[in-house]
Amino acid sequence: MGRKRVMLPASEIDMTTVKYMPQRTQGPHLTGFWLKLSVMLAELPIIGSMIMTLVKNKNRGAEMYKYTMIPETPLFAPEFPPQESEPDVVCLEEDGKPEERVELALQCLSDYNPGSICITDSTTPFRYWKIRDYAYAYRSQLTTPSQVAEDFISAIEDSKNQNPPAPLLISYDPDEIRRQAASSTQRFKEGSELSILDGIFIAVKDDIDCYPYPSKGATTWFHEMHEVKKDAVCVSRLRSCGAVFVGKTNMHELAMGTTGNNPNFGTPRNPHDPDRYTGGSSSGSAAIVASGLCPAALGTDGGGSIRVPSSLCGVVGLKTTYGRTDIKGLIYTSSTVASVGPITATVEDATLVYAAILGSSPAERVSLKPALPCLPNLSSFESYSSLGSLRFGKYTEWFNDVFSTEISDKCDDILNQLSEKHGVKVKLGGLTSINFVTNYFLSIISHSCFLNFFFVFLPLMKTIEIVIPELHEMHNALIVSLGSEALSQLNPYVDNGKLARLTCDTRINLAIFRAFTASEYVVAQCLRQRFMYYHMEIFKKVDIIVTPTTAMTATIISPSALTAGETNIPVVGNLMRFVVAGNLLGFPAISVPVGYDKQGLPIGMQLIGRPWSEASILRVAAAIEETCAGPKKKPVQFYDILKGNPM
Repeated sequence: MGRKRVMLPASEIDMTTVKYMPQRTQGPHLTGFWLKLSVMLAELPIIGSMIMTLVKNKNRGAEMYKYTMIPETPLFAPEFPPQESEPDVVCLEEDGKPEERVELALQCLSDYNPGSICITDSTTPFRYWKIRDYAYAYRSQLTTPSQVAEDFISAIEDSKNQNPPAPLLISYDPDEIRRQAASSTQRFKEGSELSILDGIFIAVKDDIDCYPYPSKGATTWFHEMHEVKKDAVCVSRLRSCGAVFVGKTNMHELAMGTTGNNPNFGTPRNPHDPDRYTGGSSSGSAAIVASGLCPAALGTDGGGSIRVPSSLCGVVGLKTTYGRTDIKGLIYTSSTVASVGPITATVEDATLVYAAILGSSPAERVSLKPALPCLPNLSSFESYSSLGSLRFGKYTEWFNDVFSTEISDKCDDILNQLSEKHGVKVKLGGLTSINFVTNYFLSIISHSCFLNFFFVFLPLMKTIEIVIPELHEMHNALIVSLGSEALSQLNPYVDNGKLARLTCDTRINLAIFRAFTASEYVVAQCLRQRFMYYHMEIFKKVDIIVTPTTAMTATIISPSALTAGETNIPVVGNLMRFVVAGNLLGFPAISVPVGYDKQGLPIGMQLIGRPWSEASILRVAAAIEETCAGPKKKPVQFYDILKGNPM
């Protein structure tokens, strides 16, 4: 039969025989003249197809997609079996008003201490202003949305004059910002604010419709073909809560890249090191939050595009379960791998924005039958015991497959701290040493009248070793799925003479996507079914899969890439190594900052949850942020918008 290969059904794979294969994506690093030459060759009818075939073969594409028989049936979009309910959660109504959901989310948060707003001591440890800080300042008349608007506009103008320049927004209108802020200021004067999000400045990625701004997808022409007549659903929900939209953030052109490079409008700079990339494709959204200009922004995630830049910029990025948020009003409205979600400075802000934007589309409610959306009740003591009951899955060889061991070591340290601080086994009476959840819990027990030989046992947080087969094949299946779906929506535009107006790296990607055949797309969906089986079996044993978010920290921007663009397939492989399951299989995932490498660059840790388990990953992310991640480092480029001065 020649090269024919027959795979065993996923249910018959012996996990004890699975060997980890280091993830090395093969391909060139091109910029400048060589990138332009490669584009010209890739778009030639015969030579181009030969080059693309070579690239596929380098990454074992032909072996899997041409010569392998896969026993699973195709799964053309994520589908999930019914899931167990999460402990200690507050359920929300999808059909309810966004502002009512936000109010419930607010009640789920821990107590708020406004004292730090009034502190002017420069020795105070750095922290980002939260949404509740802004709301308190407005209600206490320390400032107004209109005053913050003026400070924001000044800061944006200043960021344009930075050296190197930091182009965060593609479209923004100072008068439109002032108009929205004035309306919010008036509501606060009248005591009729709409929600905790009233007057909160939020940026929107340029592939999400936000009227009256155009949606360009960071191209020079897409807005000519796509007229924005109303807000995307997610934007509309935030607007009903009183959010002030500051404009459309820069991004990797048409979301086809993980670095954030954009020769059209300038490449956003990482606020922690302006000579390095932010990550992409939601580059501007992550950078505008990390630089302090907004407490929140919206991003989209089809291949890690929320989580990757959040990790590299040291902020929080939430990718929701497939179908949990309505993607109507995005450029890619028919994607089976993409979702919209918040990028925020803190986990609690991600919770508030998520509560506002959640809600499946009518069609997805029929097909997916989503569980009720829930939030962790962080205000209750039971939240600590809920943490202790969670089981983490860790595939050690994969976890450690990183560019620098600083990344895996830092994430391992966080896991150890979680186990020490929230893995609970308490015994009183002098028989053994005591390990407590919190000082609060200790005080309750120590005042008990049952001190003598009193035992308290709460579930012990566990980290369980897991194995995930065929990770390289899962990565390829995502690329085939993402690329084919994107191309199907872009073809009417690029075949209408717009191809030449795209950047070189986008054109290279489109050339690769055109090389995918219909049969290869179907094979990718058969693989999606296979990988769904593996992961659902894993989720019978664990609640959350833990990984680093990226296998490397932010990379240096090549000067020639600023004008010509850049394609760097090995870097793409390092940045996407751990994010694939969230997109191909539709699982919820969050990136939470956990520290810095020796160069002061942020490191992110990823939590991948069961379908519909946003509450669980938010709960753990909040615990990491509160007790494990250590002090924040102020970015090199940072603006204190709430107090009205650059820092």
